[in-house]
Amino acid sequence: MKPQWLKIRPPTTTKYGEIKDILKEQGLVTVCQEAHCPNMAECWSGGTATFMVMGDTCTRACKFCNVKTAYPAKQLDTDEPEKIAETVSKWGLKYIVITSVDRDDLKDQGSEHFGECVRVIKEKNPNVKVEVLIPDFKGSVDCLKTVVDQNPDVIGHNIETVESLQREIRDPRANYKQSLGVLENVKKLNPKIYTKSSIMLGFGEKDNEVLSALKDLRERDVDIVTFGQYLRPSDKHIEIKEYVSPDKFKYFKKKAESMGFLYVASAPFVRSSYRAGELFLQGKKGE
Repeated sequence: MKPQWLKIRPPTTTKYGEIKDILKEQGLVTVCQEAHCPNMAECWSGGTATFMVMGDTCTRACKFCNVKTAYPAKQLDTDEPEKIAETVSKWGLKYIVITSVDRDDLKDQGSEHFGECVRVIKEKNPNVKVEVLIPDFKGSVDCLKTVVDQNPDVIGHNIETVESLQREIRDPRANYKQSLGVLENVKKLNPKIYTKSSIMLGFGEKDNEVLSALKDLRERDVDIVTFGQYLRPSDKHIEIKEYVSPDKFKYFKKKAESMGFLYVASAPFVRSSYRAGELFLQGKKGE
């Protein structure tokens, strides 16, 4: 049974419906919808969302994720960068997150398309801050550079869970060392870009394993970390081992802050794209 603290807030304004209409009109996909994010009502009511580029079908099959999978996935929509840029203007956003499905079926894993989305959005909306949540691109530094060269304000890549649970939770093509390498290489390519990662709790991880993962992230100069409760999308997905208490989330927040992370978001409903980068940048010299 879910504990009392796991209650999702309903939409509070008509903005929620207006945003759904805009997205439908443009034929765009949000990870908010595809992943059944518990913060969708709150974020959309406030005019914030995370766009998912390169389609709604992933070539990988992580055991925690509700996004549908297939190989190969659908053909890329070359008009997508323009569509998102137009939607950002209509929506009146100042901060957006762009993420994507994995596209192992493409030679460049879709990195050029991802980079083009960032470029066009920034060109059409120069005052908008852009955060990207990227796949691992199979560890390719060249693919990573394609995105880094477009100068997003924040680059996120999630390790998802502690090292010992990687094979149990993630697709076999993903792994802990490769994800740490992505975050490390972002800083090597452009030290000025803020980096970010996320850890889900509730898979049966031990406290010392979480602290070890935080240490690994800080050793790669990761700036922002988020913690959230894993919520099982369906009976086909991996089971929840524990509903982690709000006090434990506060504990990990304090530990992460003591390690030198510049910003930490830690609560049951926090997700990797849940305003952490936005709130952090707002506190940086009035950005």
